[in-house]
Amino acid sequence: MHDRTLTGHHDIRRWAEARRAQPALALGHGRNGELRRRLALRFSVAAPSPVDPSPESEGLAPCSWTAWLAELDRQNLALKVRDIDTDVVEFVARGQNRK
Repeated sequence: MHDRTLTGHHDIRRWAEARRAQPALALGHGRNGELRRRLALRFSVAAPSPVDPSPESEGLAPCSWTAWLAELDRQNLALKVRDIDTDVVEFVARGQNRK
């Protein structure tokens, strides 16, 4: 399995748009119960998104790439993609498993 961690805004957006993914945000609770924004990518397919298959996905709202990428930076996250030709992604702390 080939993993790659994307941190550059241009790389993330190019990867997502090549898979017809749109940025989305939702308000959710963190580990300590605090209210925080949850990032997701919504893929243009009939099946549930592999990024967010949970029932809470209904609370997702589309947003601009600018807002989404700013929140990604604020949370100090990167996008880990697997097998570059799939839609399987994971949000990871920056610097984690960097290749």
